[in-house]
Amino acid sequence: MLTLVRPALAMMLVMTALTGIAYPLAVTGIGGALNPSGATGSVILQDGRAVGSALISQGFSDPGYLHPRPSAVDHATLPSGASNFGPTSALLAEQVAARRAAWEAANGSPAPADALTASGSGLDPHVSPENARGQAGRIAAARGMAEGEVLRIIAARTEGRWLGLYGERRVNVLLVNLDLDAVARIAPAAGS
Repeated sequence: MLTLVRPALAMMLVMTALTGIAYPLAVTGIGGALNPSGATGSVILQDGRAVGSALISQGFSDPGYLHPRPSAVDHATLPSGASNFGPTSALLAEQVAARRAAWEAANGSPAPADALTASGSGLDPHVSPENARGQAGRIAAARGMAEGEVLRIIAARTEGRWLGLYGERRVNVLLVNLDLDAVARIAPAAGS
């Protein structure tokens, strides 16, 4: 019996060391060498302080900021996920109707699809260029800027398809908001 158990235990230890320790360390090291920013979460630093990640959505609700897609998890990373409502869900229909009314009241234009539905993870850091441009008037008014300047910032942060083939054109919400703050900071509300 010991002659059967000893090789099995030895093989388990070797495979654990290879697949549980050596391989993950090698993949992490290669990922860090090839894409240092992505391997550390694409954290954006400002004055040595982390202000967010280019890969994870944050909630912005002030009228002077570009607003992200709705999030079923309120932009929380743990637990992230979708609502899992199906296309025939009455609750989903109510949420979409409420989001449409709120978006159109705030921005004065028809709401694009990505302003009405949450992303699969609830953490999508991007909105469509149509969504971003539809918010430009509200942002400009709240910041006392020309709408054309807001549109220029949005255009500069519009990303194309990966390799020209995959995905859709998109705008990173956090990067636009940081650019907006660099141009025209929002004055604090009275009494704050």
